[in-house]
Amino acid sequence: MDALAHLLDGPRARRAFLMRSIFTPPWSLRVEDRAPLTLLAQVEGEAWVVPDEAPAERLGPGDVAVLRGPGPYTVAADPGLPPRVVIHAGQRCTTPAGEPLGDAMRLGVRTWGDSLDGATTMLTGTYQMRGEVSRRLLDVLPALAVLPAGALGPPLVPLLRDEIVKDEPGQEAVLDRLLDLLLITVLRAWLSRPQAGVPSWYRAHADPVVGPVLRELHREPARPWTVAALAEHAGVSRAALARRFTGLVGEPPMAYLTGWRLALAADLLRGTDATVAAVARQVGYGGAFALSVAFKRVHGVSPREYRRGPEPAGDDS
Repeated sequence: MDALAHLLDGPRARRAFLMRSIFTPPWSLRVEDRAPLTLLAQVEGEAWVVPDEAPAERLGPGDVAVLRGPGPYTVAADPGLPPRVVIHAGQRCTTPAGEPLGDAMRLGVRTWGDSLDGATTMLTGTYQMRGEVSRRLLDVLPALAVLPAGALGPPLVPLLRDEIVKDEPGQEAVLDRLLDLLLITVLRAWLSRPQAGVPSWYRAHADPVVGPVLRELHREPARPWTVAALAEHAGVSRAALARRFTGLVGEPPMAYLTGWRLALAADLLRGTDATVAAVARQVGYGGAFALSVAFKRVHGVSPREYRRGPEPAGDDS
């Protein structure tokens, strides 16, 4: 499995929040839902996305934006407009003064806004639980990534636009999978751009020596790897592998393996019901105690505490 496949193996929407929004300018929304990941697809008109921690970006018809949470952001007809609506956790909507707006702005099946005749139409898909998106994927993304119209290939946005307003049996499952597919397609296109700023380990997959080693570590994280075994697989000496791996990835092979195992463990703890002992075995630790010691050293909490949440202090993934 290649580097991109490992990153994109994580998204698993479960009853995701999906909405078509229609507005008449001037309009402005303040989003404070603390979602880990959100997709905005512009269908008609234009919108400005203004994260608190990144420069504003304009969206035109066909453009798609990916926002990494949990930080707040504003979406508006113009970046200078003050918010008229605030979206809180659980997709609760109010005025800036706190007056409820949810019922007043409903326009139909998964449709919301101020008028069905509005000039601006957007589609919003939100992953609402951290277990739905892996930490390693979130770590790769900037606060805001925008893909221009035409960069995605297949017409996924029109397909999602048509499906989002249907009220048919199994529709939630259909929409979840469409959201996953759109996210994967957007990220594949974004990560292929030279200016994407992907991490060193991602680029190192192209190296003829380090690439095969990374793929083996990703494919079999639970195997009792040693530097000698990895070097034999790569066809180089231990010293040569250690030097080349550290130079390209930024840390030695065994340190990278530890981080990879703990990242997988975090995903399994949040995304499955497996016991801590089962998670430990799956990622290469001898038992629950060994995993707990390593996990707490990195995350600051035990695996059980991590599974219960909330996020450890300073962890915004």
